[in-house]
Amino acid sequence: MRTELVSVPGLADRPNEDFASVGLPASGQGGSLVVLDGVTPPRGGTGCLHSVPWYTGRLGGALTELAVSLPDLPLAEALSRAIARTASTHAETCDLSHPRTPQATVVLARWTPAAVEYLVLSDSALLVEYADGTVDALLDDRLSLLPRTALASEALVDGTYRNQEGGFFTAAADPSVSARAVTGTLPRPDVRSLTALTDGATRWVERFTEGAWPDCLALVRKQGPQALVDRVRELELSDAANGRALLGRSKTHDDATVVYVEL
Repeated sequence: MRTELVSVPGLADRPNEDFASVGLPASGQGGSLVVLDGVTPPRGGTGCLHSVPWYTGRLGGALTELAVSLPDLPLAEALSRAIARTASTHAETCDLSHPRTPQATVVLARWTPAAVEYLVLSDSALLVEYADGTVDALLDDRLSLLPRTALASEALVDGTYRNQEGGFFTAAADPSVSARAVTGTLPRPDVRSLTALTDGATRWVERFTEGAWPDCLALVRKQGPQALVDRVRELELSDAANGRALLGRSKTHDDATVVYVEL
């Protein structure tokens, strides 16, 4: 089995808000991956004493432990328990009802000799390469389907669309959000590899249109995850140097995480 993991902060002087792990049980019969993209908080505060990296570290750690130690637990239930566990650690000190309480996008995958399970919540991505060489991007596209006018301000997003019907969902403090995730199961013999990416890395496809998802997977497989992130950084710098708009994004660089697993 080949596994590769790269996670690069958007700015050297700011902590990386992403989380990534690969769990390989001692039995050698399967494994799991977890990728979280922490949502950068607004300047106005979050109602929480803790940072986004604090949150993603605890949620990611709980998800890694649950996915490996409880192999029969559905991934949606693992996410629900991990959110509840994390919330319980700061419910007495923080306002968890605040719309910007620390939160994250989620990609989970777990494989056994028989099956590959997956879960995607919000705008990170999971690429599945099948045994015949085809590639499928498993996405939760609710955020991308919102009209540009819906994203006009943070106040509008937080008050109308964030973790609300008709909007989009992230893992924050409400365990029931796990039921909103995109989930499924694939036969293990049909799957050759998995690649999980936060949106700082999916820019290669979604913002810069360097290629389609199969091209992105081919780059990661041939040159490794670091090569993908390096190319995104080059393209971001080129955009900034030429004064091009960031297509609605406020960041020149975003935290970028890629996990690649050959099954």
